[in-house]
Amino acid sequence: MNKVKILVVEDEIIIADHICDTLEELGYKTLEPAISYTEANETIEAEMPDIAILDIQLAGKKTGIDLAKRIKEKYDFPFIFLTSNADAATVKLAKEVMPLAYLVKPFTKDELFASIEIALSNYSKRKGTAVDENLVIKDSLFIKDKGMYKKIYLKDILYFKSAHVYIEIYLKGQERVVTRTSLKDFSQILNPNFLRTHRSYVVNTLHLDQVHSTFLTIGKEHIPIGKKYKEAIIDKVRIH
Repeated sequence: MNKVKILVVEDEIIIADHICDTLEELGYKTLEPAISYTEANETIEAEMPDIAILDIQLAGKKTGIDLAKRIKEKYDFPFIFLTSNADAATVKLAKEVMPLAYLVKPFTKDELFASIEIALSNYSKRKGTAVDENLVIKDSLFIKDKGMYKKIYLKDILYFKSAHVYIEIYLKGQERVVTRTSLKDFSQILNPNFLRTHRSYVVNTLHLDQVHSTFLTIGKEHIPIGKKYKEAIIDKVRIH
């Protein structure tokens, strides 16, 4: 699994470095902080973070609110506003771009952690790609591991297997992750590359090696094909 990747946009370097250090202590991956609208755009283009923490007041003509508008229009990933000004006018401007969380300086480590986890969850719920605590955001699956979200790239998933009230997620490199949820509900938030083949299995068709009458293969694994899913599998194979 991968760490959630965060961009901090803050024009006071000491504060930016402190936030990044705190995020790393919490278990997140931080990018080099950006101090301006322009720097932030360059970093986003190069690195594509999972979430950004944006100071509303930035050096230069463009503010954190301007950056939030661009993120929504061009990149579409979650962001949190950071400010030392909680006056009514600032809050009104911030609300227009619908931030998923709002941090007022000074804030605690726990408040920082909570704002990130809530922002990821709320973003996915707005998009309709959340089931229980499991989220799909763009090209990644976010699941809770030891109390915080960890990221799995969808392209790295081979298949899902239902195990009672849990789902086993099998990844490239022989890694296996377990999460508590329903396979039926979970399969509905995945992209079209994922296909239900059996009441207990969902496969990533990008990794299909062979399709037989009663099973398919992904690497050395034989995945059963249920009768009610056979036609959909054949149609999918024809399309590919």
